This record gives sequence, structure tokens and C-alpha cells, in this order.
Amino acid sequence: MARKPNKLKIIPLGGLGEIGKNITVFEYKDDIIVVDCGLSFPEDEMLGIDVVIPDITYLLKNKDKIKGIVLTHGHEDHIGGLPYILKKLQIPIYGTKLTLGLVENKLKEHRIENVKVNEIRANDTIKLGCFSIEFIKTSHSIPDSVALAIYTPVGTVVHTGDFKIDYTPINNNYIDLHKFAEIGSKGVLALLADSTNVERPGYTMSEKTVGDTFNDIFLKAPQRIIVATFASNVHRIQQVVDAAELYGRKVIVSGRSMINTMNVAKDLGYLRVKEDTLIDINDMDKYPSNEIVILTTGSQGEPMSALTRMAFSEHRKIELVPEDLVVISASPIPGNEKTISRVINKLVEIGTKVIYESLADVHVSGHACQEELKLIHTLLKPKFFIPVHGEYRHLKRHAELAEELGMPRENIFIANNGSVIEFTKDTGNINQCVQAGNILVDGLGIGDVGNIVLRDRKHLSEDGLIVVVVTMSKQDGRVIAGPDIISRGFVYVRESEDLMEESRKVVRDVLTECEKRHITDWATLKSNIRDALRGFLYEKIKRNPMILPIIMEV
Repeated sequence: MARKPNKLKIIPLGGLGEIGKNITVFEYKDDIIVVDCGLSFPEDEMLGIDVVIPDITYLLKNKDKIKGIVLTHGHEDHIGGLPYILKKLQIPIYGTKLTLGLVENKLKEHRIENVKVNEIRANDTIKLGCFSIEFIKTSHSIPDSVALAIYTPVGTVVHTGDFKIDYTPINNNYIDLHKFAEIGSKGVLALLADSTNVERPGYTMSEKTVGDTFNDIFLKAPQRIIVATFASNVHRIQQVVDAAELYGRKVIVSGRSMINTMNVAKDLGYLRVKEDTLIDINDMDKYPSNEIVILTTGSQGEPMSALTRMAFSEHRKIELVPEDLVVISASPIPGNEKTISRVINKLVEIGTKVIYESLADVHVSGHACQEELKLIHTLLKPKFFIPVHGEYRHLKRHAELAEELGMPRENIFIANNGSVIEFTKDTGNINQCVQAGNILVDGLGIGDVGNIVLRDRKHLSEDGLIVVVVTMSKQDGRVIAGPDIISRGFVYVRESEDLMEESRKVVRDVLTECEKRHITDWATLKSNIRDALRGFLYEKIKRNPMILPIIMEV
């Protein structure tokens, strides 16, 4: 009987059907490597949740096989999950200098020690178990981004990471197209490619165009300038600093993540800032307002960010005035449009002039558009293709793009988080699924908030809460005190005394009925109170609050 061939398994545990939370597992026999480990931000219905990280149950079950985590770049959606995962898994990390600098910052914040970090450079090759991984220089909105060529026993797999093709990049940060062509000429089994911008035709504009816009804005602005951008967008920060230095302005940095990233990037030589350009926020009043630039977080309208606090006059050190000019140098992450709109409206209400993406070229994406994706597909000529990093519509459009370039439909796999895609030298198919999904982080609690807790929070937020308190005798089950009704987020009690009195009567009737029928089981009592009160309130005012009966014995 012919022996079954060993197969390469590619298992995305995050980043498919969503933006963010990118993590992919490569497994062959007893060796596993993990590419990236990101987080995503909560959706609107995830009430009270801080961040969302991937479910790594599969990795915990196979922890003895894991040889290392390989990072493509230092954005939150690729490294943000690491501190949570490394509390459970002791595994080495491989990444470029800036990426590791940002990771080490996070590990310090989370007080995680003894993590083995290994610095690599573009063009380096490392060996982890049966895998050899070559790092290919790419362009993105953060320096030190790399794609990966993963050499496996069944063939070469290329993972692009996040990238774009920028012909005039900041700091000569060119993508190594020659290396992609070289790998393509030797044969590529499978390609995993960034799908974020696949719906956009043409090319992504060069980061340099934003610098030109900044120069134009800074030249004409007679007032103080506030620029909000992603803290991790080091190229954008560099261009703000360059424009400030060109026009003799001082730069103040506001927002903890912005300060952290700038310190790491400066220390490692990825950010050039003249000695006297940066000034302390407390020294702002020593300079005329037209010599000041404030670089801040909050380009996504995050409630606790520096820009949002400025807009709502809650910032301790910075108060906006009508003469200020605010530049929002970012585009909304899907789902954040409302929060950004709210902040822009508040800024306009104050009287400040606001410039954002739809008014000027103050932002360009870090992700490849259709023509750039076509170029990478054509250079690599992969046998199989897995679109990654995007919502379902992005993955579907990227699959269509590959088909337009001549790839057979059966060689393209639109997978889900948890799909196991298996490859031999000649074949590929999705065979099974492993556990994957969201782990919700709320404060210090990791994974202790699930669907049931979220459902309760949603219920409370929509309909409020009623607590029914009854005191009963231990001896004979008589009602000694109550029922008292406490309402939170349901109705304003002082203006609804009749309703509250009627609700008490409903509960009293239930208790009398239970006494007649000699029902002393608390669970039944509570259930009867809940059902009767719910029915009464819905009939009366068409509301369905959460009802918590509390029975005390004396």
C-alpha cells in the first residue's frame, strides 16, 4: 500500500474575513512556525471590550512543535497580540530591528521577561525546524517591513505581509522587486497576499505626496497646527517633523503611544529629528502659536485619544482655539467612520479649520492597489493562491484578480479563520477546521467575557435593569419585608411611581399564589416573579428590562 505523503498545513488563525488580528500557522510533521500575532479593535456591539486577540487553542495543544514566531512588521494588527500570547507560550521571536524595538516596549509594559528575541535583516535567511525563512524588503507605512519566502519540504510559500510598491519611498525604503522575481523564477507553490486595498484600481500614491501636501499646508498656515496620525506611521511622523523643521516650527508630541513609538524609532535611527525641534508640552507657552506643531494620536476618533480629548475640551494641557488648524492624516478603519465624524464635527464647532483625507492629500494608504498586486502575482507566478488580510469581500475580489491573471479557480482558496489548507508538491485543498475565533480582553481579564456576558451587556444597555428584593421567613416561608423594586436604566422612578406600585402588586400576587401552592423552592419562586413581571411590563410599556429577583431569608 502506498504511503500517504506528508503535507504542509497552512492554518490562518486570524486576519481572514476581518481587518486586523493577523496570525498564520505553518505546520509540517512535527514543526510549526507562526507568522505575526496581531490584535483588532472591538466592534460596536462588543460593549466595554478593550481589544480582541486571536484564539490560540490550536497552538497551546501543539506548543511542543512551535519553533518560533516570525514578524513581518511592527503594526498593532501584526504584533499587538504578542504580550497576551507570550504569557502562555515560551517561544522565540524573530523580527527586524524596529519591529523588535516596538515589541520589547510592549513586553516591558506587560512585565513579561525572558522572551528570546532575535533580530534579522532583509535578505537574511533563518532555519526553524524543517523551514527556511528568507526575509524580503518591502515598502509599507512603517520602516523595516518584510515579506517572507518560506522554503518547505513541499515547495516555496511566499507571505507578502502588508506592503505597497512605492517608487519614491521615504528613506529609500524600496521594495525588493528583484528578489520577488528571483524567487518566482525558481517556482512558488503558494502565495499569501495582502488584500486590504484590492478593491481600489491603479496604484497607491507614494508617501512623498503627503510630504508635499504638508509642506504646502505648513507654508500657508498662519496659526498653530495640530496633526493627528497613527502612532506607528513612522514615515508620516518623519514628514511632519521635516515640514516643521523646514518652516522653523517646534514639535510637541501628545499621546502615550505616539511618544513611545517616536522614542523607539529615534533611538534605533529610524526617525531623524534635530536636537531643538522637539519641545516639552509644558514649554508650549514660551513660543508664539504660529511656531508650534502638535503631533498627536486620535486619527480614528478613539474616545480616550489626545485629539478627542482636545475636541471635547478635556485635555489637561492643550486647549483648542478657533485660529488652530487641525490635520487628520489617516483614513477611517472600517467601522470607525462615525466616531471620526463626531470628532470632526466637534472640532468645526469650536471654530478650528479641519483638513482631512477627502479635502486634501493628507493621507495615503500603506497597502497595495490592484496594479501593484498584479505585479507581485506576475513576478511570483504561484501555483496556488490564498488571499489574506481582509474582509470577505476583499478576499473574494483578490481571488477574482488572480483568476483574471490566468490562475485556475480550483487553485485559489478563500479560507476562514481556522481553515486547514493542505499542500503536497502538486495538490492543495481545504480539508478541515481547527478552533479559531476571538478572545476578548476587558481590563486585565483575558477571555472571561464571552457571548453570554456580551449579550447581558447589550440587554442592560438597551432596556436597563430591575432588581426585586423580597425578605422571607426561614421558618414558614412568609414574606416579612418587600417586595422592594430598584430600577437602573429602565425608568426614572420618581416620575413612574404608579408603574412601580403596580409592579410590586404583580410580585405580591406571585408570592401569595406560591404560598397557597406551598412553593418554597427559590429557583421556582424567582422564575415565577421574573415571568410575571416581564409579561406585565411588556404589556404596559413595551419594554423588556433585565429582571433580577433577590430573595433573602431571616
